[in-house]
Formats: sequence, C-alpha cells, structure tokens
Amino acid sequence: MSEEKLVGIVLVSHSAEVAASVAELAKGLAGGATAVPVAPAGGTEGGTLGTSAELISAAAASVDRGAGVAVLTDLGSAVLTVKALLAEGDELPDGTRLVDAPFLEGAVAAVVTAAAGADLDAVEAAATEAYGYRKV
Repeated sequence: MSEEKLVGIVLVSHSAEVAASVAELAKGLAGGATAVPVAPAGGTEGGTLGTSAELISAAAASVDRGAGVAVLTDLGSAVLTVKALLAEGDELPDGTRLVDAPFLEGAVAAVVTAAAGADLDAVEAAATEAYGYRKV
C-alpha cells in the first residue's frame, strides 16, 4: 500500500514556541489531522527569536510527500527568508510555495484542506481566503 500524497505544511515564525503551538492548534482543530505532515520552523538554531533558513529547509524536507509544500509565515524577515530559499532553487523541495495568508487562521484552513486530500492550489486558496474571516 502506497503512502497517500498529501500537501505538506510548514509554519515559519520568529518564535519556536509560536510555530509549534500554531501547528498543534491547527492539527487539533482539523480533528487531529494526524496524516497531514505539518512542521513548525520557529526561531533560530540557538533557540532565540528570529528565522533560520536551515530550520525552514529541514522542516520543508520533512513534510514533503510529493504533493507540494505550503509555507506560511508570521512576519517580515520570515517572508524574506522563505523568498530567498525559493530563489536559490535547490534549498526547498520541488513544489514548495510561499502562501500569502494570515498565520493562525491560514494554518488552520491549510491543514483542514490538506487533510481532505486537496491539492496545493486548493490548500493555498483556503489559506488565502482566511484573510476574509470576520470576527464581528
């Protein structure tokens, strides 16, 4: 039996704790979504606030199942770091895409959509649509 090809999701935050917590929350709100490969990439290798190209690359490689990788980021330098990795061309798995979405709401939408077996375009669309979620 072959492994199902699911979109992988990487959550890049300046804080390791934030990235891990958002990953845990998104998977929990998606009914556990244990099959969806989700990896946090937060902070630096030394445990400080910041972003790390190495941690992002390793996280992307760990969630790559052949259906693409959606990368969601929190703030400015996280976005710049992912863009730089994408520009390098060989630092991230083929089919890796930076998704313009709100970090928490987008992560939940991406995980729920990926858990349904959707392709990368649908996962990106769901995450992006989270910008429209109204709270009042």
